[in-house]
Amino acid sequence: TITINGDVSKVKRIGMGMEKGEIVINGNSGMHLGEKMEGGEITVKGNAEGWTGSAMKGGVIEIHGDASDYLASPYRGTDVGMLGGEIVVDGKVGSDCACYMKGGIIKIKGGAGPFLGYHMIKGTIYVEKECKSRVGASMTGGKIIVAGALEEVMPTFTVDAIKKKAKVDDNEKATGPFYVFVGDLAEHGKGKLFVSKEANPQLGAIYDKYLEE
Repeated sequence: TITINGDVSKVKRIGMGMEKGEIVINGNSGMHLGEKMEGGEITVKGNAEGWTGSAMKGGVIEIHGDASDYLASPYRGTDVGMLGGEIVVDGKVGSDCACYMKGGIIKIKGGAGPFLGYHMIKGTIYVEKECKSRVGASMTGGKIIVAGALEEVMPTFTVDAIKKKAKVDDNEKATGPFYVFVGDLAEHGKGKLFVSKEANPQLGAIYDKYLEE
């Protein structure tokens, strides 16, 4: 176990390639935290800077504060997103998070910025509060659950059903009801976007008529 006390937000790549063990940061963490992580556990009792969990393969990252842009996302020009493991954020996350995600679970207890799950291929993202625009843009697979207000549903997603619950993982289910959208059809995608019906009453006037028996 490694314990770090204080603000290390300027220190990059803590826990890079970590395979086992535990790191506890009693403060804010820097960029690229847990990059290419394969196992073990990292706990941040503060905020985390950009690209936390990039190319992560396994293990657990728990952030008690907010996470900046590009959480679990690859560098620009590459497509190696999160492959496995779990990330839990008690606060909110920035833009372009979980881009090219290919596996694993991300739980966000606050809100999420734009382009969440861009080009997502596999895995699960659960957002308990509000989401900005372009959620799931160009996704071809995987699942995004939004339990709060969603700024928009992209026109390249088609409504498929209404579900009472949405499975987050083997131990947790999100309570709905949820509109279930399939897309991104512009990419011939089969990803699923679950959007809270109660938190988004504006969607009823648009989509309820397509779900009538």
